[in-house]
Amino acid sequence: MQKKHRSRNSQSLFLMKELFLWCARLRMNSRKLIFAGAMTTVAAALLHLWFLSHPLTVSSYNSSNGFMRPSQLSETLQEPRIYRIQHLPANSIISQNSSIEVMQSVPVEGRAGDSNGKRWKTDDKSKVIPTPPPPSPRSPTLSLQRYIWTLTPIEALLFAKKEIDHAPIITEDAELYAPLFRNISVFKRSYELMEMTLRVYIYSNGKRPIFHHPYLRGIYASEGWFMKLMRGNKHFVTEDPEKAHLFYLPYSVRQLQLALYVPNSHSMKPLTNFLRDYVNMIAAKYPFWNRTHGSDHFFVACHDWGPYTTVAHTELKENAIKALCNADLSEGIFVAGKDVSLPETTIKFPKKPQRHIGGGNRVSQRPILAFFAGYMHGRVRPILLKYWKDDEDMKIYRRLPHLVSKEMSYIQHMKSSRYCICPMGYEVNSPRIVEAIYYECVPVIIADNFVLPFSEVLDWSAFSVVILEKDIPKLKEILLAIPLRKYLEMQVNVKMVQKHFVWHPVPIKYDLFHMVLHSIWFNRLNQIQDPQSQ
Repeated sequence: MQKKHRSRNSQSLFLMKELFLWCARLRMNSRKLIFAGAMTTVAAALLHLWFLSHPLTVSSYNSSNGFMRPSQLSETLQEPRIYRIQHLPANSIISQNSSIEVMQSVPVEGRAGDSNGKRWKTDDKSKVIPTPPPPSPRSPTLSLQRYIWTLTPIEALLFAKKEIDHAPIITEDAELYAPLFRNISVFKRSYELMEMTLRVYIYSNGKRPIFHHPYLRGIYASEGWFMKLMRGNKHFVTEDPEKAHLFYLPYSVRQLQLALYVPNSHSMKPLTNFLRDYVNMIAAKYPFWNRTHGSDHFFVACHDWGPYTTVAHTELKENAIKALCNADLSEGIFVAGKDVSLPETTIKFPKKPQRHIGGGNRVSQRPILAFFAGYMHGRVRPILLKYWKDDEDMKIYRRLPHLVSKEMSYIQHMKSSRYCICPMGYEVNSPRIVEAIYYECVPVIIADNFVLPFSEVLDWSAFSVVILEKDIPKLKEILLAIPLRKYLEMQVNVKMVQKHFVWHPVPIKYDLFHMVLHSIWFNRLNQIQDPQSQ
């Protein structure tokens, strides 16, 4: 190799010497000589670049059309040669189904070097770039959904029930916080199947304002927000009742009370008779009520009178799924496992229902052990005030005194308290439970026989304290006995559970609208029986 380079150098010197002698015989002056040398150099550089940009390409085929023969190729490869390697982009133009194999025993066309200016040599060993793997099969979820669509509504419900019974075990999830749930695996699978399966038919019968007119403000707003979001939902709502798994009776008990109740009459007969006639009309006009005697029908009511308005129609009271804020077991109307406990949310700004949510103080800035302020109606609140109104560590008021509220508002009190007392009023439900969650204050619930919202799936002991009415005299003792570590866990859990108690103008996954709908779906599945298992 070195001998060849030396011979080439000597040949170059000989040619340069002959060029100078030739110029001297022609008597060329120095300027012309320099110009000729410069032109020669430029020409040589251009030829050199041309050869680099057009590397020699050979074929392994034996042909007489001018391509190299294999014998010539082997001789050519004996000399060192530098090749440019062309970098392919990530999204290669070669399709995933291509079976092309690139052989590196042939010179590869590419750049003279990589980004660092290095040059790469190819060896004469054949290397095969493996064929990319075939595309992944269709999504199991899509295939499952298509299968579900082939089933009748009752078959789909039975299939979903079996799938939930055999839910894959999970301990963590990117979207859900496991400590909040009784069984996160069951909830996750049930929610997925609800999204794939559930279709709801909304009856169009009934005039406003009792029907199809949501009431979106105040402490009874939950029934209105569900109605608004259900009617506007395109994923779950179907216009074909034959494909429906559930049937929604879209009336508002709050609007019913405003329209039909006679003030100071103390009689709900106008309301109960109106609903009785409405359900009878639905049953006479459509076949769906009589098919299941109303067990696949539901309504949503947050007004305290919600359960009592059903008493004039036996099937509405006993069979239909009732989503109620007043989820009181002692009345004999609400049935745990069939009916749904609806969270009572106070909405002051319908255009921004999530306004003022969050922003609670950290634990070190919560000097108040427990806080309550409110009217003294019902059986529980007077007892609470009797025992704890003068306690220094707990702030228990009838209503928040004006002088106190000037220094610290109601919301600031909740944000500055470790525990927020949520006693029942006339009925077991209270909007303070959700308010406490909004302001990251651990709720202390005092309401015997109250079925807590979403208790089918949520573990309320992870983020709240439930105290029996008879234990109100020991309230402070019970709270102080909770270890700091346990309290800190509950306070974190309160923050994590917030997302499940918020209304959004456009519903998002796992929010309050979807949690209510899931509880209705979940309890419906619990009521159906597999004929083969009987």
